[in-house]
Amino acid sequence: MSTSHKVHCLILPYPGQGHINSMLQFSKRLQSKRIKITIALTKSFLKNMKELPTSISIEAISDGYDDGGFHQARTFVAYIMRFKEVGSDTLSQLIQKLADSGCPVNCIVYDPFLPWAVEVAKNFGLISAAFFTQNCAVDNIYYHVHKGVIKLPPTKNNEEMLISGLSCTIESSDVPTFVINSEGPRILELMVNQFSNLDKVDWVLINSFYELEKEVIDWMSKIYPIKTIGPTILSMYLDKRLHDDKEYGLCIFKPMTNECLNWLNHQPISSVVYVSFGSLAKLEAEQMEELARGLRNSNKNFLWVVRSTEEPKLPKNFIEELKLTSGNNKGLVVSWCPQLQVLEHESIGCFLTHCGWNLTLEAISLGVPMVTMPQRSDQPTNAKLVKDVWEMGVRAKQDEKGIVRREVIEECIKLVMEEEKGKIIRENAKKWKELATNVVDEGGSSHKNIEEFVSKMVTISKVIKKLINNHKNN
Repeated sequence: MSTSHKVHCLILPYPGQGHINSMLQFSKRLQSKRIKITIALTKSFLKNMKELPTSISIEAISDGYDDGGFHQARTFVAYIMRFKEVGSDTLSQLIQKLADSGCPVNCIVYDPFLPWAVEVAKNFGLISAAFFTQNCAVDNIYYHVHKGVIKLPPTKNNEEMLISGLSCTIESSDVPTFVINSEGPRILELMVNQFSNLDKVDWVLINSFYELEKEVIDWMSKIYPIKTIGPTILSMYLDKRLHDDKEYGLCIFKPMTNECLNWLNHQPISSVVYVSFGSLAKLEAEQMEELARGLRNSNKNFLWVVRSTEEPKLPKNFIEELKLTSGNNKGLVVSWCPQLQVLEHESIGCFLTHCGWNLTLEAISLGVPMVTMPQRSDQPTNAKLVKDVWEMGVRAKQDEKGIVRREVIEECIKLVMEEEKGKIIRENAKKWKELATNVVDEGGSSHKNIEEFVSKMVTISKVIKKLINNHKNN
């Protein structure tokens, strides 16, 4: 390892774009403090990459499905089980290879979706840190399921639950979907397994910030060595302390940057509804129809990200009608966009989102009010926090068929962008934006936590190195 580096940190994300990007942004913060970073990505994920960051070393490991990754496996459970077996082996080989090349690893920062990484770290005598890509409230709920405190499934649909650490009561419609429905008890087991060996790690890092989740962080900190290090979004949009940090660097889809920004530049200030359901969510055709009609009926300009695989679900001739009726000025549908540039644009008035955590954190960081339409996983909990705790958005409620109707979508958009209640929401959004910037700036809570993590990692590494040298000499 170069003498200019204090420590070598190996980053192991779960191979999904949202998981990787948040860990990559954290890595950039560490790298700016002279920590050497190597990111271990699966061969299957690397095959699909459009571009890779040049400043960070990337090494390949195997998940056992090198041709197609998760999609090649029969089920999610089969994928995770195979990944554990093959991943443990190939990660160990990588650590050995790096040691043999004179660049030994000192610490593994891993995604708790892959808890077996702790055992690999212990086998090599390495420091380990779990990096939770979801917020602390969601982690807290899974922790209570892990401990058997939450009865599954909740006995009544609208039964209010008071969970230790959470600042508000929640209903069954607010908890992660894996907890309350039949998406698969094995998937819930995998979520809960994030805590299976957490008592063995040196740190628990959370992609959130203290001011956003004070109560639950204080409560969880009594159990685990928790440090909030977020929001992990590009420095260019927060504190601007990392030079040239303008791109995430890892992207499965190619953004239509020029089309989006040129169109936004011609829209009035705060007039546009930005709509995106991220890189994974799949809406039913009926829901796509209701969303399309709700956007049109709101009489607001809208920029809607519809991935190419989802486009066939749009109402027939919808895009053509948009072009004919308004010269493409009322609405623009794109396959992907440069999201932070869009959210930052002065023409954006609100963000209609499924409330995945990365997207939610980006909206918080850029002060954009939200209309939430949660679909699955942690999204209902995030939507609850957005509406009732952070008070910077509204939740569009589903009907008994699980569909959010056009009238509801129209009403929510108008509430956020026009009504008196929307004014309070917009003011709160500005407040959270300021806090998000402050926490990663000099002296902020997340900045201090990252400094402490680096300092302790360097100290522990020196002690271990000294012990190894003494052992060799004896």
